[in-house]
Amino acid sequence: MRGKGKVVFILLVAGTLLSNGCTSLGPRTVARDRFDYTAAISDSWKSQMLLNMVKMRYGDAPVFLDVGSVINQYAVEGFVDAGASWFSHPYSSSQVIGVGGKFSNRPTITYTPLKGGQFTRNLMTPIPPASILNLAQAGYPIDLVFRLCVHAINGIQNRYGGTARPLVAGPEFYPLLERMRRIQDSGAIGLRVQKIDEKDTFVMFFKSKVDGATEADIAEVRKVLGLDPHARGFKVVYGAIAADDKEIAILSRSMLQIIIDLASYIAVPEGHVAEKRTPATFKDEPVNGVPIAPLIRVTSAPQKPTDAFVSIRYGDSWFWIDDKDFPSKQIFSFLMFIFTLTETGVEEKAPPVVLPLG
Repeated sequence: MRGKGKVVFILLVAGTLLSNGCTSLGPRTVARDRFDYTAAISDSWKSQMLLNMVKMRYGDAPVFLDVGSVINQYAVEGFVDAGASWFSHPYSSSQVIGVGGKFSNRPTITYTPLKGGQFTRNLMTPIPPASILNLAQAGYPIDLVFRLCVHAINGIQNRYGGTARPLVAGPEFYPLLERMRRIQDSGAIGLRVQKIDEKDTFVMFFKSKVDGATEADIAEVRKVLGLDPHARGFKVVYGAIAADDKEIAILSRSMLQIIIDLASYIAVPEGHVAEKRTPATFKDEPVNGVPIAPLIRVTSAPQKPTDAFVSIRYGDSWFWIDDKDFPSKQIFSFLMFIFTLTETGVEEKAPPVVLPLG
């Protein structure tokens, strides 16, 4: 290719690069960026939750850091340099042409730590009893919802694995939940909003037309909870003890209490227990000779797991939930879902972000 043809070819290439650089990148990056950032934020959220569970198991302070915003800025730049020189010799000359480009991707991510009033609202405020019953109404198993979110119902105590004051469940608690689960599966339990004393009040009710087995379960639930055997609806309130036999008092847990209780199920290394780094794993007592299955299983070992739903390293050990343990994955995902139920205050705004226009 002679000099003139080479110059034309390079100029065509440069023009193509520059025209492509002027094309908008935005629409083409939405699908990729949206799903990539969603996956990254989801994985980091899971890791943060498990890490805080493990930290509280070891008496360490939890730290929650929210992703406030994600802004991705792309830039494409291109340039062409051309020059020519001739020498005094009639057959000597030279041409210099250069083509260059630059692509940049500058993501700006803001993080907002939970602290002060926001920490108190999100982690230390008890979940409203109506929200707990709404979860059961939406189809979540009522026995799992109550085991996770309820400290006591009409004075009947749930287990609590907090290291400061661990408590075993009352003898009536698990049989009560088993009957309530059967009633829920039959569709004979419901929730409605009703005006009582000019206030909107949540009322839990039992349906009247049910089969004999369900009717027997309902009668036993009424007896255990001390409810009126003839009333169909019962006012739901927050508290440990009901005021009368037409009231269901639910002492719900805060998010912090839920995490502390789930942390007590973590299987920690025996050496850490022997060294008094953490207490031994708290176990439920069998009910009528039947062992109680743990709500969640978190395993630990010195080596990094190969097939984990979520895993983190803390100290000299790895902690994880096995990807083949569906019940534990379900509880862990449910834990992160109910975190949103504690958003009771005004959302704090992320700090302003200033981006260059050039």
